[in-house]
Amino acid sequence: MRLIRTVTCVSWLLSASLVTVVSAQTDKPRTASPVSLIIRADDIGMSHSVNMAMQKLVSTGMPVSVSVLFVCPWYQEAVEILKQHPNVSVGIHLALNSEWKNYRWGPVTGSTAVPSLVDENGFFFSSSEALHQHNPQVAEVEKELRAQIDRALRSGVKIDYVDEHMGTATRYPEFREVTERLAREYGLGMSGYFGEAMDSPQYAAAPARKADSLVAFINRLQPGLNAVVTHVGIDDAELGALLDMNTDQPLPDMSKNRQGELTALTSPRFSAALKARNVVLLTYRDVIAKEGLQSMRRPVE
Repeated sequence: MRLIRTVTCVSWLLSASLVTVVSAQTDKPRTASPVSLIIRADDIGMSHSVNMAMQKLVSTGMPVSVSVLFVCPWYQEAVEILKQHPNVSVGIHLALNSEWKNYRWGPVTGSTAVPSLVDENGFFFSSSEALHQHNPQVAEVEKELRAQIDRALRSGVKIDYVDEHMGTATRYPEFREVTERLAREYGLGMSGYFGEAMDSPQYAAAPARKADSLVAFINRLQPGLNAVVTHVGIDDAELGALLDMNTDQPLPDMSKNRQGELTALTSPRFSAALKARNVVLLTYRDVIAKEGLQSMRRPVE
């Protein structure tokens, strides 16, 4: 994932800064902000093995933010786990795609309610590009994303923010406008809109090297707010059976890679690297409480 910088682009999103700078006209030195990090775990609720990995991660007590696929049947188990960990910041992983061979999901609204968003079998398309090529109706995109948010809010867990599965809900200008408007309407934050430097270097690293990648990532963090996007799982038969239908560099041995991310995040090496750099772990709930939703601004790559 490329580093994201931000500029103010819409009137309701106001500029925010987590860096305190003392005026050069004074004799006081500049005060650099601390190195802060959000750990965001995506695809929670996708499967039982992903949920079990999430449970291991949140049970460490590390401040984490988890993004739940409320379109997937296993979201219900994820909700039950998260109810036992109320300090975890929960987001809605807004989904308009279903990418796994032999394990497909479709819209919360039902395929007949949003026919431009689904294939001939009533499932979401496997990629953002495939969806966009089928001329999705913006009104149907809004109807479906609203239904996912409503389901999440009815689940009984506190919802703090939204983000997007495979980037689709903000990839195209007409989709982004809908997602921003819904976040504003429901009073939710948007991941990536708080000036955080987003990265996920460990994703492409080999399973055995993911801890190395994360430690190197921690060592090069800059002062201010950072975020790392993770995908955790248990390397078992369930997760091992899933194959990505997209052919543009699919991740091989996906279950081993997701297990590798979990192992790295919960390793003594990772916690030692955080401690050595005095990294402050934050969640999106923390950032929203401190900065407020009015501090959000649209990211630009």
